[in-house]
Amino acid sequence: MEKKKILVVDDEPDVTDLVAYHLKAKGFHVETLNDATSSIAKARSYQPDLIILDIMMPHLSGIQICRILRADPKLAKAPIVFLTAKAEPHDRIEGLESGADDYLGKPFSPKELVLRVESILRRIAAPKEPTAAKIKIGEILLDSDTHSVTVRGNVLDLTATEFKLLRLMMERQGRVQTREHLLLNVWNYSTEIETRTVDTHVRRLREKLGDEAGWVETIRGVGYRISDKKMPA
Repeated sequence: MEKKKILVVDDEPDVTDLVAYHLKAKGFHVETLNDATSSIAKARSYQPDLIILDIMMPHLSGIQICRILRADPKLAKAPIVFLTAKAEPHDRIEGLESGADDYLGKPFSPKELVLRVESILRRIAAPKEPTAAKIKIGEILLDSDTHSVTVRGNVLDLTATEFKLLRLMMERQGRVQTREHLLLNVWNYSTEIETRTVDTHVRRLREKLGDEAGWVETIRGVGYRISDKKMPA
């Protein structure tokens, strides 16, 4: 089996050396970089299967790098894990909103980091259930191919997380999605994020859906679902 390639970008050599040591011990092929400004070119030439990024780096932040990578067709789907000292809830939300797949605060456990990397790569490799590219409920049309949502033909300006949240609930119309389940499947098991984060995103999503927000039903004390019948917004 071909070794998975991982790129580690952090301005502290001690961190990249430590991470590389533990990943290589698990059989990964690892490249490290301590210069953020070279990270984009390195990622394009190396084509890693997964990228680990610090956030606070000189000249170019991990958030900026993540957004650039997500806009590159050849790297857009490469999982990104933030490894950073910025560990407040709002920092985690910003990191995940920028397109990252996971977020681990410093100081960190190398063993936990490796487990998270392995879990993400397993999830990607697992066969996926076929899902419809387009889902329409009421006047809401979600198109996974174009990563867009429209209401009566008007395109909604959704964040990546809002899109994932809406798609998950639309795919499972009629089934209750607990807050914990949504955290696991939308925020990729970043359980450090409080469940009220889900409530905040659902509230913003409802505001953007306008008079179609009545499809999103609150199940008190449990979570949310896309109802089989539209309720008054």
